[in-house]
Amino acid sequence: MKILLEELPHQQEALEAIDKAFLGIDAYSANPDSNYVYANPIIKGAGEDSTNIDIKMETGTGKTYVGVRTMFEMHQKYGLFKFIVVVPSPAIKEGWKNFIQADYAKQHFSQFYENTQINLNVINAGDFNSKKGLLPANLVDFIEGDRLNTSTIQVLLINAGMLNSDNMKGVISRGKNKGQERFNQTLLSGFTKPLEAIQATRPVVLVDEPHRFPRGGEFYKAIQSTRPQMIIRFGATFPKVKVGKGRNAKEIKDYYRKQPQFNLNAITAFNDGLVKGIDIYYPTVTEAEANDRYVVDSVTNQKLVLKNKQKLYTFEKGDDIGFDGDVTYEGAKVLSNGLELEKGKAFLPATMTNSYQELIIKDAIDKHFEAEIQNFMRENDNQAKVKTLSLFFIDSIKSYRDKDGWLKKIFEKLLQRKLESLIRTFKLKKLPREQEYLSFLQATLVNLTENVHAGYFGEDRGTGDEAVQTEVDDILKNKEKLLSFKDDKGKWQTRRFLFSKWTLREGWDNPNVFVIAKLRTSGSENSKIQEVGRGLRLPVDENGHRLQQTELPSRLRFLIGYDEKSFAESLVSEVNDDTTIKLDETKITDNMIEIILKDDASLTKDQLLEKLDIEGIINRSNEFKENGLNKLLDLYPVLGQQSRVRQDKITVGGPRSKQRIKLNKDNWNQMRELWERFSNRYMLEFTRIDEDALQFLIDDVMHEEDIFVKQYAESVHQTLAYSEKNSEMQINEQTAEYEKLNVLNGMKYGEFLKILVKETNLKPAQLHRGLYTVLKDKLNSNTDYLNEKTLNNLKRAFTQHFENSYAQSYQYSALDFQASTSVFDAKSNDFKEDVLASVIGVNEDDNVADNRRQLYELPPLRYDSVNPERELLRRDYGANVISFGKLPKKAIQIPKYTGGSTTPDFVYIVEKPDNTKVYLLVETKAEGSGKRISDTQIMAIQKEFFGQLKENGVAYKVATTAEDVFTKLRGISK
Repeated sequence: MKILLEELPHQQEALEAIDKAFLGIDAYSANPDSNYVYANPIIKGAGEDSTNIDIKMETGTGKTYVGVRTMFEMHQKYGLFKFIVVVPSPAIKEGWKNFIQADYAKQHFSQFYENTQINLNVINAGDFNSKKGLLPANLVDFIEGDRLNTSTIQVLLINAGMLNSDNMKGVISRGKNKGQERFNQTLLSGFTKPLEAIQATRPVVLVDEPHRFPRGGEFYKAIQSTRPQMIIRFGATFPKVKVGKGRNAKEIKDYYRKQPQFNLNAITAFNDGLVKGIDIYYPTVTEAEANDRYVVDSVTNQKLVLKNKQKLYTFEKGDDIGFDGDVTYEGAKVLSNGLELEKGKAFLPATMTNSYQELIIKDAIDKHFEAEIQNFMRENDNQAKVKTLSLFFIDSIKSYRDKDGWLKKIFEKLLQRKLESLIRTFKLKKLPREQEYLSFLQATLVNLTENVHAGYFGEDRGTGDEAVQTEVDDILKNKEKLLSFKDDKGKWQTRRFLFSKWTLREGWDNPNVFVIAKLRTSGSENSKIQEVGRGLRLPVDENGHRLQQTELPSRLRFLIGYDEKSFAESLVSEVNDDTTIKLDETKITDNMIEIILKDDASLTKDQLLEKLDIEGIINRSNEFKENGLNKLLDLYPVLGQQSRVRQDKITVGGPRSKQRIKLNKDNWNQMRELWERFSNRYMLEFTRIDEDALQFLIDDVMHEEDIFVKQYAESVHQTLAYSEKNSEMQINEQTAEYEKLNVLNGMKYGEFLKILVKETNLKPAQLHRGLYTVLKDKLNSNTDYLNEKTLNNLKRAFTQHFENSYAQSYQYSALDFQASTSVFDAKSNDFKEDVLASVIGVNEDDNVADNRRQLYELPPLRYDSVNPERELLRRDYGANVISFGKLPKKAIQIPKYTGGSTTPDFVYIVEKPDNTKVYLLVETKAEGSGKRISDTQIMAIQKEFFGQLKENGVAYKVATTAEDVFTKLRGISK
């Protein structure tokens, strides 16, 4: 299988934010070396903090993708071609390297930057070991790469420790040759010190994990020593800085411009389904074991003193501390199981025993197969399978690597027992996908001791053991092999259980990790977050397609020890702290009102406050009455979505809310004949567009006024001001053209035409005829008009002309086969028993009664928007409305001429006075929210489709308010 990278909306927003924040190229610099071929063009504001950019993205949302794409974008738009990527550790460096060099990544980026490639230069410590005083070839390639090679981006990938080394400074720092130059090689015809040569290239620096590089620290100074023109930091966490004095002193996040230029925080990542949900599990202990707590009374590098109740126990370095599990004090404030010690730290001996770890292993295996069966079976046979992986963090390498290691033996024993049980169960199954899974289980049992589990530890680097090296390569380098079910010969790939000793807690990721089990605590709060991060990414199926939460609701099962049971609470608190919106628990604020009105444009501020007063939520002073905040959050979930993580996103023991909603099949069956028609596949038949007519359309667009424009250099003016509204300093930014209009150079004709063809899907020859004529006859062959603004104008004009002239020149023709939808199984020709809750709606209302007319069993009621969705669903309709409800996504799948499909929001079964039935399909759009071009297209498409089904009793309505629907229902009933 090949992973298919897909550009996600939030990643595109991040790229747009970077481009907007970038100050541009100083095309009129007075620097005599501005055109130096070995250096980047000069950036406006080079070297100033106000030029730097911060991109905040939660773990698992694609920071590395955006970072790499940024280099491509800046090369294409501004000619920047020398970038240094600085990372805090070798593991993270390996992650960047593997991504940039991956074939699937190269293939993905080639569709946007066809002839451009990255020349990746990775620097490792051993690269400087030349006895002849020669520099590493990769470093030379980066420094001496020039801008004459317009299709190559030079990237230097280095960890901060190496950047801060004597090797990079080029001077011997100790020994008899102290102070002498380290290398005999000259760079750029004059530099013998690598750092000085790098400075001459005027690099742009990308920083990963910025919290590891606080300003003022030695590693940040090392970054600054490269004299970067601009620094772009990518991270989920940023360093903190202390501001104020005395009682007013506090810590704030240290952003370059006081705030990130793009902020995808943890709340948004979880609530919008950009990462997996998390379910935390731990085996309990007895009350006596829970009370048997040991506290670190004091600890030095050589001695550890533990306190149990009132008694003190002293241990020297190397002493066994007497707990079951062979735990010793290794010194340096660390136990042999990796637990980091500090004064006051408490832990439970009961969680360190081998028998307790066996409980975690057994639970992890059970959780693995719980996820694996769901991921293998999916909703139906038409959906691609998903490989399920599990990751175990352990403390003792010997217990796994040794032939008779206790951990390895216990794991294989428990796994064998589970496999044999599942094989007995699936031998009784008959469906093709079930029989296929049986074969997978049987192959797993056969290969149990060799190709089912694998380990990677720091000590494995450079090992001569071929079997161990194969395991390591599979984990670190062969991501696609781990994600595949079969090899090229059709043989099952059964490896899916991975073991590591903290080595994989950063820099490594595999999207299909569904279970993480920690055997004994790591003792570090940061490492817990990192370990969760290894399993947050959304999974891919066997075809390499990234599955959104609406396609496969994915959750990470995270197993820990009882001594870490507060982890879920700490994680939720940390996620909720990562917000720019703080809810006042005493009264409704202007900020909260603004959020509600933005979501529900049908209300004014006065109308909202009056409504909240009538509902008993606030008093006349806008203060909350008893339980008022919770009632407000229930009425307007958008407040909670932006200020706190949803309860079902991080749980202890699994989600409490229903993950699947049961259908009221009696109500659905009243639409059986209609739904059989809906489950037909439909083909769009367009009225054929004449070649001459299409050429006329192209020429018409090309000759429109204000389509071809010149692009001028712009300046960005930033001012620092205090915001009374937010009670904080903020950046105010204005963009303006220079008083002296500086026209930017246009694109080459061929490059412009190629992009235009790609953006419009029109034939190159036809576009060429129109473009060449305008350029020659109207624009005096001035290619400065061939720029991004002109491209955007042309794309918009072509779309509008096509909409006006041809968008309605089609009809739907039913094909002679059916396909399953989210509610209907074509194979069994029946409605499904249940559907995923998330495809109905993201919000929940438990305060509803089941009147048996709804399409689903209640409670809960699932919906997306308060107005008009929840109002429509909570309505007590007249007896003429037999049944009604919200349609799941992809319930009908009407083909769109722009690609993809669409499904309306609601369906009503209405009985007329003559006892005939009308099936009313409703597409909702909140009043005042405005209609985008895509919304208009969808409504026109649905109207055309359902208009062809009038004879089957189908009616269609676009509703902006609930009253629109009520009026339509009254009209049907007359």
